[in-house]
This record gives sequence, structure tokens and C-alpha cells, in this order.
Amino acid sequence: MRRDIQPNERAFSSKEVAEEVGIATPTVRKYGQILERNGYEFLKDGDRRIFVQSDIGVLIALRDTDKPLDDTAKDLVFQQKERLEGSNETEIAIPDTYENLPHDPNQLKEVLMFLVNELAATREMNVQLTSDMSEIKTKVSRLQQDHHVISSSIGNSAQRTNTKIEQLTEQQNIHYETLLQQEKQKSEILQKEIQNMRDEQKKDWSSQNEFNKRLEEAIQKRSEKWWGLFSIFRK
Repeated sequence: MRRDIQPNERAFSSKEVAEEVGIATPTVRKYGQILERNGYEFLKDGDRRIFVQSDIGVLIALRDTDKPLDDTAKDLVFQQKERLEGSNETEIAIPDTYENLPHDPNQLKEVLMFLVNELAATREMNVQLTSDMSEIKTKVSRLQQDHHVISSSIGNSAQRTNTKIEQLTEQQNIHYETLLQQEKQKSEILQKEIQNMRDEQKKDWSSQNEFNKRLEEAIQKRSEKWWGLFSIFRK
């Protein structure tokens, strides 16, 4: 039985605890199961756990531990048992406190006034703490929104950069293919021109050979004619 709960102490839902501790709601349930498995006591509304401020501190300790969760849970359960035993001892001592109250009405009035002032100061402090907590939640929510905006901006920037790189790479490939095709066409044209020059050169060589052949034949015929005339004169 939990005896460490203060009067009018605020209770938290699993969702509120998740926001306070900075973990997901399923993680809150997971931590609760680990703690209960090792003997931790929660306030219950049926099967639903009800969390108080001391439980939030326990969940934070479980979140930040470097040891196995079950080992840390056992340490936290031991601390809770010590706290509950101390709470029982305090309750036993309460009747003595009432017996020691002053019987003088004036002294009793002073004690009551002191208690009233302390209660008013405590309420004022609670109001301030509630206001501070609300302000912290607002700042955390803004920070989460800023983080989301920054993350989205970085993601969009990275996507745009990747898209630009892909476009430049595609343009470069297209340009390279175009240059390659142009060089191929130039090479084909050059080969054709070289072949045409070779064909023209062959024709020139053929014409020259034909001319030389006819020239030799003409010279040969004239030589034979002159030899015939010389033969006549010799006779």
C-alpha cells in the first residue's frame, strides 16, 4: 500500500508522464511493467496506473541508467521500500505531535497563524511552480516544433541537392553522348574523305600509267620506223 502520497498531490496520466520524462507513451508502459515485475508499487485505478511526482523521478532514473533495466529497477524498488517504511514511522509519530501542541489559546493561535501563512506560501509556490511548468512545456513544445521545422528544412534541402546533382549528372551524360556522337560522325566523314582521296589517287595513277604506256608505244613505233629508213640507206 502506498503511504508516501501527499494530500492533494497531483496525479499524472501515461501521456503526461511521457511528456514530462521525454519518452514515448509505450516506453512509459514498458518501464512500468519492468518496475512492477521487480516489486514496485503504483497507484492503480483498475488496471490503469496512476503516476505521482515520485514515480516520474523513478522513470527518469530508469531512462538515464547505464545498467540493465532490471538491475536499476531492483535498486529503485529497494529505495521505494525504504521510503515507505519511513513514511509508516512518520505516521506512528503523528499522535505524539498532537499531544505536544500548546494548550495556551494565544500560543495555539500563533501556531495556527503560522500554519496558515505556511499553507498560503505553499499554495503560492505551487501556483508559481504550475506556471513555471506550463512555461517550460510551452518552450519544450516550441523547441520540438523548431526541431521539426529545421529537420524538415534540412531534409528538403538535401532532397533538392540530390535532385540537382542527378539533373547535372544527366545533363553531363547527355552532353558526353552528344560529343561522342559528333566525334563519331566526324571520324566517319574523315574516313570517307580519305577513301575518296585514295580513289582519286588511284585514278590519277591509272591515267598516268595509261599515258606512259601509250607514250612508250608511240616511241617504240617511231624507233622502228627510223630503223627501217636507216636500213634502206645502208643498202
